[in-house]
Formats: sequence, C-alpha cells, structure tokens
Amino acid sequence: MKLLVFGQTGQVARELQRLAPEARFLSRAEADLSDPEACAAAIRASKAEAVINAAAYTAVDKAEAEEALATVINGEAPAAMARACAEKGVPFLHVSTDYVFDGSGTAPWKPDDPVAPLNAYGRSKLAGEEGVRAAGGAYAILRTSWVVSAHGGNFIKTMLRLSETRDALSVVDDQIGGPTPAADIAATLLKMAEAMGAGQAGGTYHYGGVPAVSWKDFACEIFAQAGRAVTVNAIPTSEYPTPARRPLNSRLDCSGLKRDFDIDPPDWKAGLARILQELRDSE
Repeated sequence: MKLLVFGQTGQVARELQRLAPEARFLSRAEADLSDPEACAAAIRASKAEAVINAAAYTAVDKAEAEEALATVINGEAPAAMARACAEKGVPFLHVSTDYVFDGSGTAPWKPDDPVAPLNAYGRSKLAGEEGVRAAGGAYAILRTSWVVSAHGGNFIKTMLRLSETRDALSVVDDQIGGPTPAADIAATLLKMAEAMGAGQAGGTYHYGGVPAVSWKDFACEIFAQAGRAVTVNAIPTSEYPTPARRPLNSRLDCSGLKRDFDIDPPDWKAGLARILQELRDSE
C-alpha cells in the first residue's frame, strides 16, 4: 500500500516511520498544516492509496492563547486533507483526542457520546473531527489519550527528568485515563489503513491504554519500573492549576475497534517497559 503521512517528528509519526519506512512522510516544509490548501494539494499530487494525519498542534496550554492557530492546524487542515482524499477515493485516517469530552462521570467514553470540550485544544480537535466527517469520503478518526514514547515531550520523560533532582513529587490523582504508547497507536493506524484500503468501512473509534489509572499511580509505576526511589504525593487537580482545564475522566471505550478491526487496547505497563528499555539503550 502506498501510504502518505503528515508528520515526521511527533511521537506517532516517529513510530510510523519505524513500522512503515517505505511510506512517504511529509515534513512541515513540504506541507505546513497552517496552510490547509497546501496540505490538500500535496494529497492531490500524490499517488497515495491511504493518508494518515499524524501531525497536530499539541501544546494544550499554549492553545488557550493561540486558539485561532490551533483551529487552523487541528481543524481546517484535517478537513482539507479529508476533502482531497474524498476526491481521490482513498481512505483518510486522523488522530484525535479524549479532550473532545468534558470528563464528567466515571464510565468509559463511547465514540457516540456527547462531546463538550473544556479547552481550546479540545475545541480545535473537535473542529477537525467535524470537518473530516463532513468531507464525504472514507475516514477513520482514532481518539486516543495520554500518548507516551521514548521521544518527544511526554509524561514519562518529564517524570524521569524531575526524578534526577528530586526525591519527592506531587502528582494529580483525580484525573483518570489510559496511557497509550505511540508505538501501539502507529501499529493500529497501519492495520486500519490496510483494512480500509481493502474496503473495510471506517468511522470514529477509541484507543487508550489499559487498565485505567491516575497520573499519580502512573508516576508510581514509572518509578517502580525505572528503579528510582521517589515519593509520589497525591494532589487534586485544584492544587495544580493550568491555563487549560483538563477532563477528570479520560477513560475510553475501545470495544468498537475490537469489533470492526480485531484490535485490542494496549497494555500500557508493557508499553512502559519497552519505552524505558529504549531510553536506557539510547544513553
């Protein structure tokens, strides 16, 4: 399958390059997501049999002050890509987020549950979802959560960095979700692209690590696996204010992906072990 991927340096794009090195990966210089029509033109000029958008504006707090730019990159660009894919008759796969929900309750969110983002980033990603669906072509929207890997900026690397100089940390304990290794997201996207290229229908799906955990307990597992003696104190979200509000409940119901593509949610503890080993190997 001839695959075109938007993104080169992000966590998911990096993992896609490992798994599908033969795909064409577009850099920002080749397709700047702040110029949606340039992205559409790149698709029209390609011979791609499927397109994956693994690029996004991901600075959640910064988006509060840059919502217009975030909406162009996360909203208008994916919509333009999806329209170009619809014209060519090729499937378009797009990564979205649990932040389209308001985080209420404790039940895992289903793909058709009402959306109500709490922050500018979530609103920008929701705009992208709506644009992709409206394009009229074959699409798959993959909502995921708490993405981690051995590269880029993420919670695992932040915790390890802080533990270099501190023996005690305070971490939020009332936000619950599923850490999701970028490597597993990449493998899932490739399997979905192959299936959709062969005629499988798409839609909106959820993919998050299991079991659900708090950021505090996630941090405890990171230090346990890394062999670092760090005391982790639990605090509520109210004691860790950020410019963008975060949802308290980021649990995702991943049953649709199992039903339609036979893909199980990833075991994040096993993924964490692989990430820590990769970080050790790179030292």
